Amino acid sequence: MGAEKAKPDVFQAVADPTRRSMLKMLGGKEMSIASISSHFPISRTAVAKHLRILSEAGLVSERKSGRETLFTLQPEPLTELQKWLQFFELYWENKVSALKRFVEEEND
Repeated sequence: MGAEKAKPDVFQAVADPTRRSMLKMLGGKEMSIASISSHFPISRTAVAKHLRILSEAGLVSERKSGRETLFTLQPEPLTELQKWLQFFELYWENKVSALKRFVEEEND
């Protein structure tokens, strides 16, 4: 038996700029693949692959409406990303504060 391919995590899913743009587009509205595809210079098949990655990472949900599949943003998994980034935000705030103190001490 072959090894099963691991599903993409949130970090892998948002690493691609096209997928980040798709997430922004889906914020607050449902969209079909055709509608999403009209905003990108890539094939509908490529858009579908990006949406599959976002779906596997739990960032979008999909539902059938007639012959169309509609996609919606699921922001909950982004909290993992937000928590990770908060660490670095605090780190840089501390570094900037230390630099500010240093500069102010030099000017005294």
